[in-house]
Amino acid sequence: MYDVIVIGGGVNGTGIARDAAMRGHRTLLVEKRDFAAGSSGANSGMIHGGLRYLQYDRKVTELSCIDSGYIQRIAPHLLFRIPFLFPIHAEDPRKPTLRERLWGYAVRVVLDLYDVYQPYKRGKPSARLTARQAYALEPSLRRDLIAAISFDEWGIDPFRLCAANAISARQHGADIRTYTEVIDFLREGGRIEGVVLRDLRTGKQEALRSRLVFNAAGPWAPKVARLAGAHLRIRGGKGVHLTLDRRISNYGILCQAADGREVFVMPHGQTSIIGTTDDDFYGDPDDIRIHEDEVRYLWEAVERTIPSLGQARILRAWAGIRPTVWDWGKPEDDLSREHAIYDHRLQGADGLLSMVGGKLASYRIMAEEAVDVIEDRLGVPRRPCRTHLEPLPGGESFPDIPALAREYGFSETAVARMAYRHGTNAVAICELSRREPRLRKMVCRCEQVTAAELVYSIRNEEARRLLDLRRRNRLGMGPCQGTDCAQLAAAVLARELGLDAQAHRNELLSLLQLRWKGQRGVLVGATAAQQELSRCLHLGAAALAELPAEVEERPAASGPTTRTWAREASVPMEVH
Repeated sequence: MYDVIVIGGGVNGTGIARDAAMRGHRTLLVEKRDFAAGSSGANSGMIHGGLRYLQYDRKVTELSCIDSGYIQRIAPHLLFRIPFLFPIHAEDPRKPTLRERLWGYAVRVVLDLYDVYQPYKRGKPSARLTARQAYALEPSLRRDLIAAISFDEWGIDPFRLCAANAISARQHGADIRTYTEVIDFLREGGRIEGVVLRDLRTGKQEALRSRLVFNAAGPWAPKVARLAGAHLRIRGGKGVHLTLDRRISNYGILCQAADGREVFVMPHGQTSIIGTTDDDFYGDPDDIRIHEDEVRYLWEAVERTIPSLGQARILRAWAGIRPTVWDWGKPEDDLSREHAIYDHRLQGADGLLSMVGGKLASYRIMAEEAVDVIEDRLGVPRRPCRTHLEPLPGGESFPDIPALAREYGFSETAVARMAYRHGTNAVAICELSRREPRLRKMVCRCEQVTAAELVYSIRNEEARRLLDLRRRNRLGMGPCQGTDCAQLAAAVLARELGLDAQAHRNELLSLLQLRWKGQRGVLVGATAAQQELSRCLHLGAAALAELPAEVEERPAASGPTTRTWAREASVPMEVH
């Protein structure tokens, strides 16, 4: 008998499970795939302060900045500072119009207000730059600047953040079930008494009882509520991102799309991320489709500000659904990022709570509020929340990278990447390589992932599939997109878990198919050539069976010197 069963392994679900377990409640976390396999892994990868929400929702900005400061305290190894530039352009930089000058003044006023909240998240004050100063910092900007404004945000690995919260919950006594789906609810009269689970690997079903069930399934939350006969509305917002094969700037750059919306490009590791669209979504979150015009929209918005963008190639396109609180009549950009907790007892589902909305940057404070509500519904005194005080796994300290590299014989680059992902646990990974020398092998050269790191994630971080290893360690996320590392990583997984030949093959093909889904909408020039190379290596040289027919089909692509977008209007897209 559990006190609470939490449904959803995204940042809200794992955050709630951690807080509940730390307060001593018997907790079960259920996720039908893997941690951050949905919207939490498809965001922009920023713990940002919500600058754009200042104009209509200052509370969201304040909470985001406050929680950003706490997240930096509990997971310092996962965060990195991203300086941003907001360029102010003029049609004629020699004679900027009054409208352009007023626009620059309005931006300055908003950022001055943002500076009030910056100290909460250890941000640096914004600064107004002349055109000459901006070009000195970022020479790739279009040559029509009249000024620019600098500010900063914090980048993070959202996959690692969710996994760390889940692992911490387990360390505090919570049970964790991944690849397990809630297929029904247990009822007694009008009250929810538990859930019926199905293990998606074995097909086995199991009924478990709990005093409360908390629905934190993000865009799937309405579907989960319907299983209990309850009604829950969200206004889903679709966000599409592009990943480029290189860093095209040293700063994050805010760009303006043709319709006036803001689009950004920012460095992330050795790649760049372009994002994001914000459009209403009313479809199935298990079947997100990325359209040609969405890719073109993002590309053209950035190319207007950085004309040299055409030198880069798109590695993949990816998308997620924001589970925004329902509202009617507002444009997507004006929707609040506030969160809401719903009690379904008036709908005949007493014992079921749901949460929607919010932002990655404020997940911890949202989880604290959720567990406060859980304790109120359980009828127990509120226990103190400690999630802002106790570090997440790996956040206790940051290892001495040069010393580790010397002691264990790794390159400093490999140890630095390992330390960013695992913090102080990088020491345990290095020690694992000493006990088992075969694990010193470099598996993914793009992201500097060793076999020891993969094995550590399998043994300690609930990684059960090749796709889990991708999320835990950025396996195959670099420029090669798995072409160079997928087979070796699959062999490491198969050896560690004792997989037979068929299961080994299926794991490898699942990773290749996911990479295909991310690339097929942007197959142009060199990207098309890389996909053909990957196909030949894995399906030809490796003697793997052919992929299913729908995966085999590829849209026509242009030569390397002409940029022509894929002809298909839409393609299925797994959210990753």
